[in-house]
Amino acid sequence: MLAIRDNRDKRAFGLLFDHFAPRLKGFVIRAGAPAGQAEDIVQDVMLSVWRKAHLYDPERAQVSSWIYQVARNRQIDIIRKEGRPMPEALKAEAEETEPDAGQVLALEQETDVLRDALDRLNPDQRDMIEKAYLGELTHSDIAEATGLPLGTIKSRIRLGLERLRHELKDLR
Repeated sequence: MLAIRDNRDKRAFGLLFDHFAPRLKGFVIRAGAPAGQAEDIVQDVMLSVWRKAHLYDPERAQVSSWIYQVARNRQIDIIRKEGRPMPEALKAEAEETEPDAGQVLALEQETDVLRDALDRLNPDQRDMIEKAYLGELTHSDIAEATGLPLGTIKSRIRLGLERLRHELKDLR
């Protein structure tokens, strides 16, 4: 996403599109759109991602969260425009209010604690966790990218998560 945002990288956009388009289509269909309309929504969403890439801020949201939010908003707009009853899942989301300042502050503090805990991990464990959870890569994808055995990757992730659980037990 950063290559798209910073360099208007068409190859990176193609990879992003190939990854998210089928997932978005399923997401939109599950939320009540017919297949044809879901394809149109996915096209609109991905076009918006390309056009509005300069607005993406990795400090505020993961790429997937940002893209799915664009899809939700587009689907809500279409439903409202057509005057159809809104599915309950989308209706509840559309009616949600902005979080109050206390919630925002608490989330920011928890994010800082998590970032600090990640920084204290063994670098190999942190790298694997970031690739798996922040980079949304499968264990096989990580193995292919790093050349490490799958068992090593799984062990590093498991050990890193155990350490994070221990470090973050007071957040609960």
